[in-house]
Amino acid sequence: MKTFHAATALRHSSIAVAASLLCASLAHAVPTDTPAAAEETPAAQDAPDLSRAGAVSTVAISTRKTRSSVAMSGPDIQKVMPGVSPLKALQALPGVSFQTADPWGNNEQNLSLFVHGFNGQQLGYTMDGVPLGDQQYGNYNGLAPQRALTSENVKSVVLSTGAGDLGTPSTSNLGGTIETYSRDPMNERNVNLQQTVGSHKASRTFLRYDSGDLGGGNSFFVSGLHHEAKAWDFNGRQSNDQFNAKFVHEGESGKLTVFADWSDKIEPNEDSTLHQGSLVAPYTRPFIYPDFAAALAYLDANGAPPANVGANFRNYYSDAQRTDHLAYVKYEAFLSDKLSWTNQYYYHRNDGVGVVAGPINQAGLPALFRVYFPNQDLKTVFGNSGYATRTTEYQINRQGATSTVRWEAGDHRIQAGLWFEHNNSGAYRRWYALDVNNPSTPYQRPSNPLITQYGSDIDNKVVQFHLVDEWKLRPDLTVQGGFKSSLQFAEGLFPVNQLPAAIGNGSKGLPEGKITTKKWFLPQLGARWDISGSMQAFANVQKNMRQFVTYGGGGNSPWSLSSQAAFDYFKATAKPETSVTIEAGLRDSRSLDLGPLTAFDGQVTLYHVNFRDRQLAISSNPIITSFAGGTTILSNVGGVKTDGVDFGGTLHFGRAFSFYDAISYNRSRYQDSYLSGTTVVPTAGKTVPNTPEWMNKFVATFKPGAGIEMQLQGDYVGKRFATYTNDLNVGSYFLLGLNVSGAVPMAPSFFKNLRWSINVTNLADRKGVLQPNVGQASGSYATYPIPPRMGFLTLKADI
Repeated sequence: MKTFHAATALRHSSIAVAASLLCASLAHAVPTDTPAAAEETPAAQDAPDLSRAGAVSTVAISTRKTRSSVAMSGPDIQKVMPGVSPLKALQALPGVSFQTADPWGNNEQNLSLFVHGFNGQQLGYTMDGVPLGDQQYGNYNGLAPQRALTSENVKSVVLSTGAGDLGTPSTSNLGGTIETYSRDPMNERNVNLQQTVGSHKASRTFLRYDSGDLGGGNSFFVSGLHHEAKAWDFNGRQSNDQFNAKFVHEGESGKLTVFADWSDKIEPNEDSTLHQGSLVAPYTRPFIYPDFAAALAYLDANGAPPANVGANFRNYYSDAQRTDHLAYVKYEAFLSDKLSWTNQYYYHRNDGVGVVAGPINQAGLPALFRVYFPNQDLKTVFGNSGYATRTTEYQINRQGATSTVRWEAGDHRIQAGLWFEHNNSGAYRRWYALDVNNPSTPYQRPSNPLITQYGSDIDNKVVQFHLVDEWKLRPDLTVQGGFKSSLQFAEGLFPVNQLPAAIGNGSKGLPEGKITTKKWFLPQLGARWDISGSMQAFANVQKNMRQFVTYGGGGNSPWSLSSQAAFDYFKATAKPETSVTIEAGLRDSRSLDLGPLTAFDGQVTLYHVNFRDRQLAISSNPIITSFAGGTTILSNVGGVKTDGVDFGGTLHFGRAFSFYDAISYNRSRYQDSYLSGTTVVPTAGKTVPNTPEWMNKFVATFKPGAGIEMQLQGDYVGKRFATYTNDLNVGSYFLLGLNVSGAVPMAPSFFKNLRWSINVTNLADRKGVLQPNVGQASGSYATYPIPPRMGFLTLKADI
């Protein structure tokens, strides 16, 4: 409890200090002669320049946007942890709640991300303008940023809250966008080597070759990565091999970019622990592999785990395997000094599988298996081990194109664009025997299935158009207005459908059919006022829509409903989720003459969100007579209203020390209750679970000289509710991280910039709940724990 009290005190003191310093900087700042930010060229808009004065550029504030937009540079991302996921690096930004069990943020199964009350699947993601989908764990329309681009090749990551830019190619960006940008090839030939070793047998090896200028504006880089690390609480090895390549041709008439990515990843997973009633949940629930003898002894003669563990039984193993191929070609044509036309084509193929090897006598599996093997001994059927191996096998084949015209016409900057994507995805659920004499492992794909329970084929076409005009009414005042149109044409089929008896409730199989969704006018209006050469005020209002999820057989998707009647009812009555976001804020960046305080930059943002037509999978309404009782339907269950404030700023004390602090308050409340069968679930007025009201993050950076740099990072996350009805919650936590880096003394002459860094996560070795897995039921919730303290050493050099 002392940890929580200290964290609360830190929160309140940080708020007071930050507020007073902001007021002082605004009242006593010394004006500079720096003019207002220059207008960026169209090419520069893709990846912001994050250079700025001061000791550290932890966060850069956009000076062109009419909305809140903050960014982190590649070098500062690597200070968090060499090789860290771009999403995990964003946890330092105000309003962002991010948790995952591994220090790099690579594990996708237990990842939790919230921005201003919206979860990760309600945000939009891109890499160099290529859409990355909605980041659901069950892949169907994209891939994680770290699988699209090796972390060491990241130039910057930009978080735009609200709904993001109108031109963002996404069907899910209700709550904002996260844009990742890759580094271009260097101007000079270079070889970069990096090696990380550390806790739990971690090893990360990165090699990049830059060609330098080959003449004629041509250059390229290629890079390779091998990453592996043992899980901190079970005998599982996370591994990833990745290849990136980028070619750039810059000429007077335009810029050509060609990029390719290959990623192969195997990631053993563990289950969350269930808290229910008086049951005391274990801190972790790891799998039993590789101790097969212990796995056999764990089950009784019928393949059932011990009764006293309840739902917290242990599987033999589980894992996620993902192989991705991603490529794009982009050409930006400079038609004149005022007109450019950018066209980009991309291709993505994913082959993935999620695997669980678990007991055959739990969670209703005997009833399912007897549909396929009536009157047979199920233990014998599945290899006499008492375990069966279940897979969900994913396929994604998608390609698309974006086309954007930018035209500067006097005081107007006009942009118009089109995005088209064709995605064919599938998900097959299969069951395999786990042979007592030849057990499988998490590092191989099962073969020869006993059951193909279902297999989906979803064909989806997306078309989006946007038009925006940025009008400079006078030198210090700019207004921006525009809209986008979003159209989705989806059809789902099941080449292999579930047997009716496997679903029950009178269902005849998983549903098939077409759903077309069109929203022609999603408007945006914003303004930016340059109060002085360094200070800006901004305001923005924007409406956006999240298209229906096009996944077959799982998740909140119409093609995952358990009957054709449920699908037909959803198609006739359901509405896509929409949001209207209002933002207003102030940003400032200036030099100061306040004794040791020499500079300040920061941003404060107030926001209000009206989220409508929230979708939730619930039991069917009994008035729909075509449904059998208990059939799950996907339904609109009302709205959410959110109010909040973010503050992020950096105080610079010369070039030797800086202190960055990010404080955020968020109040997200359900507006409606809903029916689950005949039972009213009283969610009206309740706080959206897993969204903390208060968060505070800081980064203190000290450069004592001799090439040494030290960073202390703090992350406070407040109490979060763990159920929709707010009857249970998990406590706050406060974690510290440390980074120390410097130049290697007396380095061999053939090395350039030979440096070392030491990273320590969870410096105080705190324990507690990292994140809850929210469930609808009152009285129960599941959690993942805070990982222990871990340390890592990295050496990096150029040749």
